[in-house]
Parts: sequence; structure tokens; C-alpha cells
Amino acid sequence: MRGSSFRKAVWEVLLTIPFGHTMTYGEIARRLDCKSAQAVGGAVGHNSISLIIPCHRVMGAGGSLTGYAGGIERKIRLLRMEGGL
Repeated sequence: MRGSSFRKAVWEVLLTIPFGHTMTYGEIARRLDCKSAQAVGGAVGHNSISLIIPCHRVMGAGGSLTGYAGGIERKIRLLRMEGGL
């Protein structure tokens, strides 16, 4: 995948989220020592292979369901299928 070093770092974190678990944008930002959960969200949104790099496992603050390129309903179905919702 092509992207900036920051985007690639975010995508690497996404690959560490286990099946059936979630992580927030803020948690990813802290892991990368980044001050902006919004910047993380931008990188997550540029993931062009979401079936391989599981961006549906990323939640908003407090576990809120936030944007997903495939649509929120699909995100909910994926999380339920994994037992993470």
C-alpha cells in the first residue's frame, strides 16, 4: 500500500487489533505518540484494503460508532459477527 509513513504506522496498528476486539482513534493516537485522533481517523479512512486491514474495529471516543467507508450498518454487522459489539 502506498501512503505516508504516518498512514502506514496507523495501518500497522490496525493489523494488531484482534478479531472480536476494538480500539479507539484516541488509543491509536496515544500508541503512536500523536496528539490528534482526527489525524488517525484520516489515515484509517485512506485504508484501501479494509478487508485485510480491519478498520471496522476502530471506534470513536467512548465506544461510539463513527464513520466507516462501507457504511455504519456494515460496520455494525462486521462487529457483531466478530462478537465485538
